[in-house]
Amino acid sequence: MKTRILILGAGFGGLELSTSLSEALGDSIAVTLIDKSDSFVFGFAKLDLMFGRATEAAVRLPYADYAKAGVTMKRETVTAIDPERRRVTTDKGVHEADILVIALGADYDVSATPGITLGRNEFYSVPGAAHMAKVLPGFTHGHAVIGVCGAPYKCPPAPSECALMLHDYLTERGVRGDCQITYVNSMSSPVPPSPETSKALLAAFAERAITFIPSTRVVSVDEGRKVVTLDNGGELPCDLFLGVPRNRAPDVVVEAGITEGGWVTIDPRTLETRFPGVYALGDLANTGAPKAGVFAEGAARTVAANLIARLRHEEPTAKNPGAGSCYIEFGANRIARVDVDFFSGPKPTGAFYEPSEALRVDKVNFGSSRKARWFGH
Repeated sequence: MKTRILILGAGFGGLELSTSLSEALGDSIAVTLIDKSDSFVFGFAKLDLMFGRATEAAVRLPYADYAKAGVTMKRETVTAIDPERRRVTTDKGVHEADILVIALGADYDVSATPGITLGRNEFYSVPGAAHMAKVLPGFTHGHAVIGVCGAPYKCPPAPSECALMLHDYLTERGVRGDCQITYVNSMSSPVPPSPETSKALLAAFAERAITFIPSTRVVSVDEGRKVVTLDNGGELPCDLFLGVPRNRAPDVVVEAGITEGGWVTIDPRTLETRFPGVYALGDLANTGAPKAGVFAEGAARTVAANLIARLRHEEPTAKNPGAGSCYIEFGANRIARVDVDFFSGPKPTGAFYEPSEALRVDKVNFGSSRKARWFGH
């Protein structure tokens, strides 16, 4: 009997894990990869979509193009998870596994913030970014608020990128002088693990007359009155709201009884849950590292290395590095990079690389290398 490995979620973590297992073990194992979507989208592509740099069709990578030895891809919606029996129910049937890996990502909890509507006044979902692409051309004057509704949230630098890219977008259209941009974030700085990165972003905001309000979150949006309410009781005028909804583990994961404080409890270095043979990685796992694709990818490589070792009757020694690089759009066609390390020292560190056009090539290569590895593009 082949070892049955069931992977829930085909994001950065699921794609990298199934690809690594296929490369090492091929048809000697039976991997099933399940996702409810028909395509994969890089998180950073949503900003390109919103600001008219790319079409929705262009940013979607169809799962139909994903073909790996030993891996079966299924488009199904997970409806129940039994971690003790490693049994998963979907809208199409029941799957049983010898090894279960949960990588379903984080969902958006719009119900936690009155006035936030998924697909309309947020830019973190593909429909939301696509809708904003239609709204932005009509924004010619008034107050734009980029508002974070709670932490932790996916891709911590993304709202900063949104603010700087919005400045460029409005400048190119000749209306920046008639518009205000305010960025509200529940964190104390744009990128807390890297003071150097935060300092550079704050300088960029000041240079562009972007107001940054730290340690504050948006608690409601009233489009009728054109205001957003903050957790300190204050209000901001708001003609255009670009929201970052609160993130949470999917309901099906919470209902499985494997979360604490809203996230899946794991060993952050091995990604093991308290249930034998059950792992969790990516945005839904409480690793202590940021909720971003590159960290899910690193965790997936760790799980893959340890599973491969076990199947070869070797000692599993791989540890999740908790490190990765994030590219940050600084506007004017320049990109910066921060290399963040959460596990090596007594506290997280971040090395900052100044914005440049050369780093844009690095970012393009980051995306194209994953496309080639996972989808053969």
